[in-house]
Amino acid sequence: MQEINDPTESLKQAFRRHASGVCVITLNDASGNPVGFTATSVTSLGSQPALASFNVARGASSWTALSTAEYVSIQMLNSDSLALAQKMSQDHTKRFLDDDWFRDEKTQVPIFKNVNAVLICKIRERHEVEMNAVIVVEILNGLLTEELPSLLYHQRGYVVPGERLS
Repeated sequence: MQEINDPTESLKQAFRRHASGVCVITLNDASGNPVGFTATSVTSLGSQPALASFNVARGASSWTALSTAEYVSIQMLNSDSLALAQKMSQDHTKRFLDDDWFRDEKTQVPIFKNVNAVLICKIRERHEVEMNAVIVVEILNGLLTEELPSLLYHQRGYVVPGERLS
């Protein structure tokens, strides 16, 4: 094994070797405008009650809206969602220009059409840690579409699962 003594470099190198599911988080800003970003830090906290969490940099363009939002949606991306993942990780002013999304009737959060699943969530907690934040959400309801292979992020690029090992 190769030892890496720099903590930041250790973190970066280790997580490049760890594949993560790709999601898009969407919400509305204080004026009702859609806001969203790509996230690979989404995780389930448990099912009783149904809770999940995700992380975000407090310097991100979405942080101002996220710091006060009441609702968000977590959208799990699939093998046909690559363009969406790329769009949502680039220029924030161009993320909602296309007609590939709609609003949830109850919460009005933006929802993209080309995803595997959507969780509509209420923000329960925000934990600011250094220049980042952990957001804890309660799942209110979900939407499922045709299931396609999940989109993953691995070694600084997008991939889809290959052969199932078990």
